[in-house]
Amino acid sequence: MAISKFELGELIKELESHKGKHTELVTVYVSGGYDMNAVQRQLEAEKSTAKNIKSTTTRNNVIDALEKVIREMKTFRKTPENGVAFFTGNISQVEGQQDIGFWQVEPPMPLKTRLYRCDKEFVLDPLKEMMEVDEVFGLLVMDRKEATIGILEGKLIRVEKRMTSGVPSQIKAGGQSSQRFHRVLEGLTKDFYKRIAEEMKNIFYEMKKLKGIIVGGPVPTKDEFLDGEYMMTRLREKVIGRIDTGDTSESGLKELVEKANDLLAQQEITKEKKEVQGFFEALAKTPDRSSIDLEHIKKSLEMGAVEKLFISERVDKKILHELQQMAENTGADIKLISTETDEGIQFYNLRGVGAILRYKVH
Repeated sequence: MAISKFELGELIKELESHKGKHTELVTVYVSGGYDMNAVQRQLEAEKSTAKNIKSTTTRNNVIDALEKVIREMKTFRKTPENGVAFFTGNISQVEGQQDIGFWQVEPPMPLKTRLYRCDKEFVLDPLKEMMEVDEVFGLLVMDRKEATIGILEGKLIRVEKRMTSGVPSQIKAGGQSSQRFHRVLEGLTKDFYKRIAEEMKNIFYEMKKLKGIIVGGPVPTKDEFLDGEYMMTRLREKVIGRIDTGDTSESGLKELVEKANDLLAQQEITKEKKEVQGFFEALAKTPDRSSIDLEHIKKSLEMGAVEKLFISERVDKKILHELQQMAENTGADIKLISTETDEGIQFYNLRGVGAILRYKVH
């Protein structure tokens, strides 16, 4: 059964605390739908390779860890829908002693990674990315000849579509005037822009978590595309930035994201300010359906009455974890509030916890 996002956060902290004295901590990621038997065969092969490890202690620890994963894999009738990850190895901090730790997790979101690694620490980046992804940004880098459409999920950039226009650098057909060449070129370019817009519609239109779209390219091209209204209105309104870039490949998407860091950070701050302002308004207008009293909030969470829970990142960690767990168990929307804005500081100074309720709780 898939664990909650809160439980995933706790697991990541625990796994980060373990460091191997040697290269003997095993990480295995199996993506949803992938053949578990194929992974078992790979690990059996790795077990044979591990027999060549010179250190007897390290060799035994790695083989024992691999055997543990293989045994657990055999209990699965099929790969879970979201995939599964295994973490195991000798976590003893006493040289020469063995303490094989084992963790198995079905994550709250689909795993897109297939991986086997034996190292001094567990590979946790794929799980950490899940903790960050509540929304996505659409990406486009383009010029008149090429375009790459991608998605930014947390820190992960995923290429969705690569396109070429077929627009030639020059037309050598004899007798063609420069005016005719220009018309042909413009026609092919407009057709390419239309194709880009259609692909963006196919990729982004139904995407519920789409926060915004960032477009990169040379100075005239991206502006021609955006100002020419090739994109449908709903998506055009989602464009939050135009950024000068030169590369139209996957590397161009990375360049686009790097140059958009400030823009993306500002988006998060603006979103957080609006969330806190919304809570303050609810507190003023509907005080019987909002609360800043910790015990009242806990009672409301137990009853499943909390619609949206606000917690300052600066509150006591024990309280933060307790409230997060209760909220995830009852389906409440959780908003972690920083103190990077005036509103966030005001919220922390008020109590640091708050809730908007589905109904009145006495």
